[in-house]
Amino acid sequence: MGDERRSGRDRRTSTDPDALKRGILFVMTGASGVGKDSIRRVALPQLEGIHYSVSATTRERRPDEVDGANYHFLTRERFQELLGQNGLLEHAEYVGDYYGTPYEPVEEALAMGKDVLLELELVGARQVKARVPEAVMVFIAPPSMRELERRLRGRGTDSEEKIQKRLARAREEIRAMREFDYVVVNEDLYTAASVFVSVIRAERARAHRISDSDIARTLSG
Repeated sequence: MGDERRSGRDRRTSTDPDALKRGILFVMTGASGVGKDSIRRVALPQLEGIHYSVSATTRERRPDEVDGANYHFLTRERFQELLGQNGLLEHAEYVGDYYGTPYEPVEEALAMGKDVLLELELVGARQVKARVPEAVMVFIAPPSMRELERRLRGRGTDSEEKIQKRLARAREEIRAMREFDYVVVNEDLYTAASVFVSVIRAERARAHRISDSDIARTLSG
């Protein structure tokens, strides 16, 4: 599995004109309450050919969430079963719940040439970067801790104990910002989404992603 992921760049530069370009793996990370979901919902309709990978979690489903759309909501037993079958690309524990990315849908999309977006916690993002070094890492940051706390309390879904745990975790995550390729500050949702879209488009346009067949088509036109 690891060799397959690391072969992505080789497959993009294949001299076979019929070779399918492998998709780009994007990883979005940021503190709980920073607005990752909102940015994704605004940004993805502006981008073609990108597959959003729905994570699995053992946490309880919130009233406005849909199983299979927001998350795959699993029991702890089923999550452990997947983990034992090596069926997760990454996994992490966060504030007492488990999160993970099913491997097969990600690999299938990348192999078909689709870009894939993962929305992960810091621990999971680090796991993916270690296993897929070419993954593009994007950190979503709050304008301030005060604003982040206001947003967390405004959701009205967590106990005071859980809010304090989320804030403590957020400080740890923010200190890790420089591990990422890009940082998007979510002060205004639509500005942040626009920057995020620009990151995706810029990565797609990088010269090392151009294959020999791309050059040949340009020269023959």
